[in-house]
Amino acid sequence: MRQYRRLLLIANPAMPNSSALQRAAAIAKACGASLHIVALGGPFENLWSLDQHVLEQARNDFLTQQPARLNEVVERLRGEGIQATSEAVWTDDPLEEILLHVREMPADLVIKDTQPEPALKRAFITPLDWRLLRECPVPLHMVSFAEHPLPRKVVAAVDITEGEDMIAGVNESILAAAYALALQCDAELHVLSAYENTPLNMAYATSPASWTAEIHEALAKLLRNSFNRFADQHGVPENRRHIVMGPPIKVISDFVMENRMDVVVMGTLNRQGLEKILGSTSELTLYRIPASILAVRPGQE
Repeated sequence: MRQYRRLLLIANPAMPNSSALQRAAAIAKACGASLHIVALGGPFENLWSLDQHVLEQARNDFLTQQPARLNEVVERLRGEGIQATSEAVWTDDPLEEILLHVREMPADLVIKDTQPEPALKRAFITPLDWRLLRECPVPLHMVSFAEHPLPRKVVAAVDITEGEDMIAGVNESILAAAYALALQCDAELHVLSAYENTPLNMAYATSPASWTAEIHEALAKLLRNSFNRFADQHGVPENRRHIVMGPPIKVISDFVMENRMDVVVMGTLNRQGLEKILGSTSELTLYRIPASILAVRPGQE
């Protein structure tokens, strides 16, 4: 298990006491990690059209006001025994600035508030959150809601419907990251897998005409056995195992609501083409479940 030592919080300049800040502070305090807070400003999207004089004024205001606000937060956190530091950065490329900080610290965990974007806007501009999911080299914790600043319940969402040649190491990384978070936060750890028992979702299925109830049950049993073997290999108690038939996003959302999960741990793959996330599940789940996401890639914990 990899213990968190250096946390990087990407702060929302407009929300000085956001859910992500509360979560970052709670985790830092629980595991004795340092916390570096970065507030990013810059000519993002809607500011590009501003007059150069107005843009320069916005930059000056940001670099004057944000450090003072961050200092107040840092002093409060230090008063709670947290080793906290901060900086305000004006940049043309927020993604590259974040990745640079991750490499230079180096950070063990990046924490950020989710920033929902309208569907129409997402069709033309890839949101920063999605780009981070695809490119962040360390586990990325996207916080949308934090009923409990320190997580009490964590669920690892694994995929047992794909062969290991398709997602080699992803499930192991998901469970390792979930275990690390749960252990350091003294939280319950659950493991969840969703499957859609239909011909369209089974590469080895025969024609629809031959898709009988017996085949449905045989394939469901095969998946349950695969899930239980994975759980057995990693010592997951039977009462913390959950395999549910249905669309992954709906299954995850329903499970989170019914069991009041604080964090869902999911896997990502940096691929070429449109499918850069496993079925884009991690991206879409950002906006559809009442919990936060911890996204990991193969080899991360």
